[in-house]
Amino acid sequence: MILRVFFLFVGFGFAVAGGVSIIAYLNLLTMGQAFHDYMEFIIHRVETYLFIGGILLMWTSIYFPRFK
Repeated sequence: MILRVFFLFVGFGFAVAGGVSIIAYLNLLTMGQAFHDYMEFIIHRVETYLFIGGILLMWTSIYFPRFK
């Protein structure tokens, strides 16, 4: 049980760090970049993978069945 809570908090931290960075990169749109260029830019950033990994870690820690 404590391991699941640990993974929940680690996943939450990764998702927050990645999500804040992705939102911060939205400033590229105000500088004249197209949305397609923005999407192409964030796909190659580590923060995007942190966000996806954090969401997956939280999902598995919440919905993964318990082993007894």
